[in-house]
Amino acid sequence: MKKTVLTIVGILSFAAVDAQVSFGKIQNQIPRSKEGLNVFDVQKNDVPYEGISVDLGGALALQFQGLNSFNDQREGTYTAPNGALISGNAGTGGYRLNNLQNNFNLPAANLVFGAQLADGVRVNLDIYLSSRHHNETWVKGGYLQIDKLDFIKKDFLAGIMKYTTIKVGQMENNYGDSHFRRTDNGNALLNPFIEANIMDSFETEMGMEIYYNREGLVSMIGITNGKLNQGVAEFVASDPTTSAPDPNTTVSPTILAKLGYDKQLNEDLRIRITGSYNHNANMSANPWGSDRAGSRYFGVMSHQAYTYNATPVANNFDPTANASTGRFSPGYANWYTAFMINPFVKYRGLEFFGTLEFTSGGDKKGTDESRSVDQYAADLIYRFGDAEKFFVGARYNIVSGELASQTQKVNVDRFEASAGWFMTKNIVAKLAYTNQNYSDYSQTSGNSLNDLYGGSFEGIMFEAAISF
Repeated sequence: MKKTVLTIVGILSFAAVDAQVSFGKIQNQIPRSKEGLNVFDVQKNDVPYEGISVDLGGALALQFQGLNSFNDQREGTYTAPNGALISGNAGTGGYRLNNLQNNFNLPAANLVFGAQLADGVRVNLDIYLSSRHHNETWVKGGYLQIDKLDFIKKDFLAGIMKYTTIKVGQMENNYGDSHFRRTDNGNALLNPFIEANIMDSFETEMGMEIYYNREGLVSMIGITNGKLNQGVAEFVASDPTTSAPDPNTTVSPTILAKLGYDKQLNEDLRIRITGSYNHNANMSANPWGSDRAGSRYFGVMSHQAYTYNATPVANNFDPTANASTGRFSPGYANWYTAFMINPFVKYRGLEFFGTLEFTSGGDKKGTDESRSVDQYAADLIYRFGDAEKFFVGARYNIVSGELASQTQKVNVDRFEASAGWFMTKNIVAKLAYTNQNYSDYSQTSGNSLNDLYGGSFEGIMFEAAISF
């Protein structure tokens, strides 16, 4: 992969000497700098087409982490309420959470290639150079964006395409508005906080999205093949069992839709509200557990090695294998339906962004009742100074719902306060305090203790991010 990237860079360098190829004259693109703040979905702009143009950009983020984890499990050798004997393993002194050092996390880096291929037609390729879940270089995805159909015939359907955009490829599913404010590996410039929502909705699949945005109307309809990992291998159904007598025999497409209103009412006030729909009847991938970059909270709520009823339980700190620490996934295994409502209000320097997410799903085809998990989040940000280069903010986030592993509902809540400084439109520094709590989790989970039983973590984090 590294050789491939170097080859592409070399080709682009030679292309620069060709008078017919320019750099950076890309149409209808969300800026990767501070100018991209609060730009949702696709946009239309008046960048003229002047022949083939190449886009080359990147993003880098570095965090210093000072977090500590706690729970209500006891250290040492003791008998759990279910009668299991818990003892130390390899000199660990019994069950305990991992102690975390105050130090730097693995830096995250992205690379972006793109090209304006024709008037109203561009291509985009996103690459993760380094991430928590995959330390090596790998491709996030790529897509073709069509804003004009002049390649068919000059001004073909121009009246419709003036407000319409078509995206085709392996790309980030446009479910809700919160993913436009989240951190995407090295791309952390537009997130006023360090992490995304507790239940982080993010997935890349092969598909198509069609947008129609006009005079405040926001609309999108999309369909994907429902697969995070692409392939043509035959789908072989699982053997029927007593608990799942009717296993899936296929993978269904994912259906996406968005409808809303977005208007700058006057110089000071902008109002936006959207509702989004996301459904898959026979799932292959999980939209709340498919971020291959991983969370920003390295190692929180992970344990040292210990013995449970004479059975060794390994240390689960590994940042790659256990990449989603601090996040929550409803863990639907068969089907899901989700709705998300996102209100956004900006009055001068003050902005509010909300997330109301309602999900339901099941784990076995036709044999189990659906479970439900809901999420609520509210961000309040105040931007001030010359060109609003400083900001302070707070977010409160709650997730509540049912897990397949236990009968009672669980609850997770997080408070995060943040302050930041845009040193330039491409560089931001952020300092944040986080406190996250877990309640109503059972003490045991399968053949081990549950790290989230009476759990919490808190502390500060610093992040510096560059995007260009």
